[in-house]
Amino acid sequence: MAIPVEIISKVIEQTAKVVDEQVEAQLSKLNEMDDDDLERLKERRLEALKKAQKQKQEWLSKGHGEYREISSEKDFFGEVKESKNVVCHFYRNSTFRCKILDKHLALLAKKHVETKFIKLNVEKAPFLTERLRIKVIPTLALLLDGKTKDYVVGFTDLGNTDEFSTEMLEWRLGCADVINYSGNLMEPPTGTQKSGSKITKVEKKSIRGRGYDSDSDDD
Repeated sequence: MAIPVEIISKVIEQTAKVVDEQVEAQLSKLNEMDDDDLERLKERRLEALKKAQKQKQEWLSKGHGEYREISSEKDFFGEVKESKNVVCHFYRNSTFRCKILDKHLALLAKKHVETKFIKLNVEKAPFLTERLRIKVIPTLALLLDGKTKDYVVGFTDLGNTDEFSTEMLEWRLGCADVINYSGNLMEPPTGTQKSGSKITKVEKKSIRGRGYDSDSDDD
């Protein structure tokens, strides 16, 4: 049943009135402030900007802001120790889906400077992959404060499709609190995914066994 135009117009009018009242209240508050109040407000905002810029420079000095490959297990422990949020891609050159992840991770590394994005070849890290129980390639290990909080194993959490969007991966990382995600964590972003595929928030997984299984159909 269609909603009458009169009711829609009334709702729009009431909404506009509420917004106008909120704007008026903010303007009145600003008008009541004297020069000293405005100066203090300006100083606080400037201080916040300086603090944010200093934090960003600190992250950049630790290798944030770019998607990098590390060469050894020893490097992994050093990288994880100095950064609060880390996303590590355990990959293998012969696995096609690892190259798909590379593309998305490179974009997210630039966007989420608060998080370090690195990759490590599993063939160069037998001890670490055994310790973290990495069996399926590709696997993303999501670390907070030096501890592994969650895993993204293959593309299952991303819609079971090679055509998942960068926004889908961003949402999945946001579910693990490893990046500062500003979207809705309750629902994945709309995008390309296989018909009927199920996407859910996944808790930390244990990948048991030795050797590596590929998540690529053609590998």
